[in-house]
Amino acid sequence: MRRPFIAGNWKMNLDRASALALAEGLAKQSKGLDGVDLAVCPPSVYVDAIGRALAGSNVALGAQNVYHEANGAYTGEVSVAMLRDLGCKYVILGHSERRHILGETDAEINKKTHAALAGGLLPIVCVGELLDEREAGQTLDVIRRQFDGSLAGVSEEQMGNIVIAYEPVWAIGTGKVASPTQAEEVHLALRNLLQERYNKGVAEAVRIQYGGSVKPDNATVLLAQPNIDGALVGGASLKVDQFMGIVAGLTK
Repeated sequence: MRRPFIAGNWKMNLDRASALALAEGLAKQSKGLDGVDLAVCPPSVYVDAIGRALAGSNVALGAQNVYHEANGAYTGEVSVAMLRDLGCKYVILGHSERRHILGETDAEINKKTHAALAGGLLPIVCVGELLDEREAGQTLDVIRRQFDGSLAGVSEEQMGNIVIAYEPVWAIGTGKVASPTQAEEVHLALRNLLQERYNKGVAEAVRIQYGGSVKPDNATVLLAQPNIDGALVGGASLKVDQFMGIVAGLTK
């Protein structure tokens, strides 16, 4: 049985005071919680402070991005070792906003994935189609291309340390949500890709999150799907009650 995993992506939001208050609230509300993994991924400038606020809690720390080189003259970038030094456990890679706004390619995401694995970070690797790609019936082709490119060269053993997040781009921050049937179809396709590349054991073990306007009022039905193992939450992760409301959907 795959252990559910709910992660919050705070994106470029909050100031230091509100970020700390949010972290402290989540640490308090998650006390004694069992049967689910939780994480939050704050903006890089707040990672250290949030890590301190979450210390000893049930909420793990993650980052929103990382650079693939270990060190050097890469102004503005952050290395795997730096994030590990601040207590990060996870890192989001290939988020649709980095793919489609900042122009990241599958090849770049693949380099970051290998760097994260080598340095002891657990990657949350994102895949997902644009609205025009879905309307053209290309969803599964896009997912396969991103899966193949972003995870190229990942061994069976390494795959056990990766989480995949399916994020239909048309559902991120729009209020639109993939129906449970639409989401489950892609999650099942991803599971089949894992079995095709590796084996049934790997396919059954890897956790696949759904991301795209997840809120407490739709989380229960989404998380009830057999191949949806959690959520990568955007806007709703910025409020304690909404994030924990999503977590509560796992127990309904």
